[in-house]
Amino acid sequence: MCKNPAYQSVKDFLNSYKEKEKKKSNAKKVPKIYTSIESGIYKGKKILLPSLDTTRSTKSIVKSCVFNVLRFSLQDKVFIEAFGGSALMALEARSNGCLKSYAIEKDKKAYEIASKNASSIDRNTICFHDDTFKKTPQIIQNSQEDIILYLDPPFDIREGFFDIYEKTLKLIENIQNSNVKIIIIEHHSTFKTPAKIQNYEKNKERNFGSTTLSFYSFI
Repeated sequence: MCKNPAYQSVKDFLNSYKEKEKKKSNAKKVPKIYTSIESGIYKGKKILLPSLDTTRSTKSIVKSCVFNVLRFSLQDKVFIEAFGGSALMALEARSNGCLKSYAIEKDKKAYEIASKNASSIDRNTICFHDDTFKKTPQIIQNSQEDIILYLDPPFDIREGFFDIYEKTLKLIENIQNSNVKIIIIEHHSTFKTPAKIQNYEKNKERNFGSTTLSFYSFI
């Protein structure tokens, strides 16, 4: 017999203990967050998003703007999502007709989700668990096709990313291949992108509150 008078038997005590542990376990579970592909052949396909603690997913209105601009530029091009997150933009690009897309993600959990999304939707979306500042130049160097480069660096949600925009601009400056035809930077609106970066000239800018898109073309 259990010594605690609040329980009539050992069985009651164990059942109560299990119930408490179950409640603790449920309290720790984080609900899964999904979005979906908005246009193209995979329209409506669900995409699992990583934790908002590690990545920042592109807003729907921003994504729509990107692909409205790129609608007739994707064919026969490779799309690189340099800060992959869930591979959302890479998959949207494939849905709208690009030859192949790449998503590069440094965070392991986010990469695993991106890889799962890609494998369930499109085999020509390839994900890498890597540092984009090392991997992106390698992909560009080895590509024979024209490229659209999408750069969506974290705002300030990850420790150690204080110089992210400086490194992003440096990445663009160091591009040697003329096959990178279009570059898009999704950035915080407080950061002002230059009118020209090496061989690329800004030809369009779209503002969405705290988020801005800067479009560059090869000159």
